Amino acid sequence: MIGRIPVLDVTPSVDCGRRPAKSVVGEAFEVSATLFREGHDLIGANVVLRDPRGRSGPWTPMRELAPGTDRWGARITAHTPGRWTYTVEAWADPVATWEHAARIKIAAGVDVGLMLEEGALLLDRAAAGVTKKDGKAHVLASAETLRATEPAMAPMDRLEAALTPELAAALARHPLRELVSASRPVPLQVDRRRALYGSWYEFFPRSEGAQVDPERRSAPVSGTLRTAAERLPAVAEMGFDVVYLPPVHPIGRAFRKGPNNTLDAGPADVGSPWAIGSQEGGHDAIHPDLGTLEDFDAFVARAAELGMEVALDFALQCSPDHPWVEKHPEWFTERADGTIAYAENPPKKYQDIYPVNFDRDFDGIVAETVRLLRHWMSHGVRIFRVDNPHTKPVVFWEKVLGEIARTDPDVLFLAEAFTRPAMMHTLAKVGFHQSYTYFTWRNTKQELTEYLTELSGEAAAYMRPNLFTNTPDILHAYLQHGGRPAFAIRAVLAATLSPSWGVYSGYELYENAPAHPGSEEYLDSEKYQLRPRDWSRTDTLAPLLTTLNRLRREHPALQELRDLRFHPIDNDQLLAFSKRGGEGESADEVLVVVNLDPHRAHEGTLTLDPDALDTPALDTPAGDAAAGHAGPGHPSHAHAHATEGATGQAHGATLTVGQPTAAQRAGAEPVIEVHDELTGETYRWGRHNYVRLDPHTRPAHILTVRRATQ
Repeated sequence: MIGRIPVLDVTPSVDCGRRPAKSVVGEAFEVSATLFREGHDLIGANVVLRDPRGRSGPWTPMRELAPGTDRWGARITAHTPGRWTYTVEAWADPVATWEHAARIKIAAGVDVGLMLEEGALLLDRAAAGVTKKDGKAHVLASAETLRATEPAMAPMDRLEAALTPELAAALARHPLRELVSASRPVPLQVDRRRALYGSWYEFFPRSEGAQVDPERRSAPVSGTLRTAAERLPAVAEMGFDVVYLPPVHPIGRAFRKGPNNTLDAGPADVGSPWAIGSQEGGHDAIHPDLGTLEDFDAFVARAAELGMEVALDFALQCSPDHPWVEKHPEWFTERADGTIAYAENPPKKYQDIYPVNFDRDFDGIVAETVRLLRHWMSHGVRIFRVDNPHTKPVVFWEKVLGEIARTDPDVLFLAEAFTRPAMMHTLAKVGFHQSYTYFTWRNTKQELTEYLTELSGEAAAYMRPNLFTNTPDILHAYLQHGGRPAFAIRAVLAATLSPSWGVYSGYELYENAPAHPGSEEYLDSEKYQLRPRDWSRTDTLAPLLTTLNRLRREHPALQELRDLRFHPIDNDQLLAFSKRGGEGESADEVLVVVNLDPHRAHEGTLTLDPDALDTPALDTPAGDAAAGHAGPGHPSHAHAHATEGATGQAHGATLTVGQPTAAQRAGAEPVIEVHDELTGETYRWGRHNYVRLDPHTRPAHILTVRRATQ
């Protein structure tokens, strides 16, 4: 039944509370609900957060988000991992109702004495619920003030004297609540911080330290886990948190793919790591060319020494040579001619891979999957990137991930599911901690704005995006044809739009050759051959990647997802957005402006949203400041666009870099100070700001908002 005071539409709530909303330790997020009551009496509300043991913490007061909407909200934070709940409570606020009526009636001379006495009685009742240290004496003193009979004090003065700041503070901590009505408890899964925030770097161990004869006159020599470990310090120096490895298991011989996915592999061709299994073993073995389990343990330990975690690819499929084919033929689909069906994505054929059939021994496959995951967990892996989870039943993942979470809730799973939205969202709801996204195919201003608004909005309650700039499977046309600026632009976008992002090795070297025109596959793809790289090159993107990851560590705003906001800018090739993070002294705001065109410079006027930036000083006509700056390669003076000032007169100015307008110098226009973390320059900006970005010299601004000033 509905409560005495209706509590409706509590969010976030996933599938009407049947599945938990998601958060991570220390993440602040907003709980909101629709609250109202009959008549004109006032109400209050709060959120009660209960930890995994059912203990309630300090309740958080809610506020009406916009007058007249009946929508209330509060930001809450959980500080330990586990399954929490939260409840919204609404209640009648007799003190606030009385105060509202008293101010009107006493000013009008209506029921003056009665109103003062009723207020005193209410405060007597309220004092009973206030502790001594939280201001009980102040509540009682206000009650006595209302009862005072000194003829020299007018009734309205007596009311104002009673309603002290100390009284308000005491009742804010211990309000007098009546007719308390509560929502159903909403489940909340709180994960460790890496589930939300991290920088990923993917590379193939077999390419690191490999020896390849470009003339193919001698057999290539694979790199090993030991030689791959030598690459780890450079990855750590770039600031990455997670090293992601493709499958490291034995590779089958049957139907092995050759270079560029050809069907005529020679005896020296290494094959695809995703064709798992041979006579040397299956999913719980290490490819002999890479080394041993001891070598894998040493690799994981070395990464940990450098402050990084290892994520391992988990691909639930096998080659025709996998031990499962002989031991568990019931796990596969048999065709009419007696052969086992291989994987297909028409017109693509993957003859070297057998998919698993879950309808013939579901429980057995679940048990084997859990065993394999626990095997690698015992060797230090606490993150798995799951290959193509959308080709397996959702209920399968719900069972497997639930079983792992029951004993090891710190183990994280990234879903590599480039598929229909419903499947991607459902996989997130049933337990995947992160998801690949359509980011690589979202390149225009409209595409990015719409998609990231979706990901940072309601979907953020259960789906955490990991924005990879590229993968071994995806080389978007934007990178193929955009030159080096395209790589910088996409890195800035991925690293600042999402708290989790990643690159595939070779990105820093601007690798952009497709297999053929119109293809998103790499030429000489590392999926099918060894690809040692020249890491001694100095003309790389590594410095920018290092800077981006440093800024992400330094700025809490870049570690958050839900507070992403876009700002209008009058050029479709310029994208502007801001993020907020941290609380109290660690509160942080970052404003990013990016030129999406990798070929040409663009300019425009950026209009800042003061609510998004928490800078109410700009939300006035006087805040329409014409501050501007010139970008590198531009004349030393930039003409700021004319805007309307406080007097209604148009004002334009020719400004040097960071120079305020005359009105700003006179103190008539509020401005904010923004610091460009990429160049070290500082500007004073108002509500409207001229921006010019050249992709070849300065593709983006990453601005920290320092303060609002007059």
